[in-house]
Amino acid sequence: MTSLDNPADTHGQMIAASKVNGTAVYDTAGENLGSIYDVMLDKASGKVDYAILSFGGFLGIGERYHPLPWNQLTYDPQANGYLVNLDRRRLASTEDFSHRPLTAMMNG
Repeated sequence: MTSLDNPADTHGQMIAASKVNGTAVYDTAGENLGSIYDVMLDKASGKVDYAILSFGGFLGIGERYHPLPWNQLTYDPQANGYLVNLDRRRLASTEDFSHRPLTAMMNG
């Protein structure tokens, strides 16, 4: 169980943010879309607002980023990753947010 003594133990309900980064994200058909690049926390509430999906590219070159509202992600322990109702075609057709500020990503 996750505790202050051992935050790396993620077998319980809680998980360290550092462990979320790099976790695979799959569409509902089980196709790997990419991985969590980072999570964004609301400063006032302390709750996770959204995750940044890293996709495309090869060995970190040409990666693109897409915000995913946290409430649209579901952790699947069998897949050892998150599921989201988003298909690869729709994801590939989105604007490239690689060089836009994160606030602009979520606010249009």
